[in-house]
Amino acid sequence: MPNSIDNKRRQKETLYQFFAHIGKALSNPHRLELVDLLTQAPRTVEELAAVAHMSIANTSQHLQRLKQARLVLDEREGVYIRYRLADDAVARLWQELRAVTEQQMAEVRDALDAYRDRRYEFEQISMAELRQRLQNGDVVLIDVRPEVEYAAGHISGALSFPLEDMAQRLNSLPPDLPVVAYCRGPYCVLADQALALLTGRGRQVARLEEGVWEWQQAGYVLSD
Repeated sequence: MPNSIDNKRRQKETLYQFFAHIGKALSNPHRLELVDLLTQAPRTVEELAAVAHMSIANTSQHLQRLKQARLVLDEREGVYIRYRLADDAVARLWQELRAVTEQQMAEVRDALDAYRDRRYEFEQISMAELRQRLQNGDVVLIDVRPEVEYAAGHISGALSFPLEDMAQRLNSLPPDLPVVAYCRGPYCVLADQALALLTGRGRQVARLEEGVWEWQQAGYVLSD
């Protein structure tokens, strides 16, 4: 009987070691940022390194750790290797991790306020209201993420307006409609920067806090 109990104990510990393996793979802020970026679109190591402001070598090492935990997959395209999330469940895990952290750690709000220091300046619009106003045609929606993310999937009806191109393209927006901007979700500052530029030009604006992942999870349609 003791041997049987010891065996069961070891088997249970082995089981929990698998869970810990996933936790360890995610226990690094750089790897979490890479997961966040990959929820938007598959990317090469070089593209991820540029967006995350890391060296290619460090980015590759972090991606290998995520791959070992089977959280990401890679595929070769000529001389490049493109990474993507292994499954939608990985994105849901990231979303739940954020939600639990927000709930249990009040410091997250302070950190977000410091990062998005203009977020209270702009009206917020809900997904349901935005969807209705898009159907009514009384608002213009812009996606200010890079084009590669827009091409991978965007809210139906959104125009691609990468932040770096906005100043040159503002005159192409309908002049008589309010402008709603969105980016990668509540932890992304790109939409705030776009709205600051628009309000400086006298435009009526609002922000959608959610991104394409949250939009899709709410049951709304994406376009590609």
